[in-house]
Amino acid sequence: MNVIETKIADVKIIEPKIFEDERGFFMETWNERDLYDVGIDVNFVQDNHSRSVKNTLRGLHYQVKQPQGKLVRVSRGEVFDVAVDLRPDSATFGQWVGEYLSEFNCRMLWIPHGFAHGFIVKSDMADLHYKCTDYYAPEYERSIRWNDEVLSINWGINTQDDLLLSEKDKNAHGFEQFNLN
Repeated sequence: MNVIETKIADVKIIEPKIFEDERGFFMETWNERDLYDVGIDVNFVQDNHSRSVKNTLRGLHYQVKQPQGKLVRVSRGEVFDVAVDLRPDSATFGQWVGEYLSEFNCRMLWIPHGFAHGFIVKSDMADLHYKCTDYYAPEYERSIRWNDEVLSINWGINTQDDLLLSEKDKNAHGFEQFNLN
């Protein structure tokens, strides 16, 4: 496994070893010991699978209690995956990291708790899988507006006309209204 640092030290890109031949390929998508060896010492309690069509944008989501660390990967298609640092005492508070994850590059993104998470589907359809360090708790979930001017996330889109957003994401608060309550 290869670990690539991002501009936010705690968010990491993970490239698994892929064994390919004429039959196809094999890779480990998660190995507790290998993650521990690179400084990711967590217990995963929940796996999620999200299927979305092109131009679906989900996020930016976080939980104020039971915050979730996430190990994110794509098994079909391609997404642009984003993590926003919400840790008030962090030197990178309010900064974001984005990474293309696809079935072809097999990269994973480690997003520790204390971050908002979102993604946009770039292919016709995408299957996104993520392991979580705590359980989903809808009563503690909050959202930050995906196009917040303070964050200035470059989602790689030319127009907002074709975006598919949930009502929750359409009505999310701006980053300046962010709080951990």
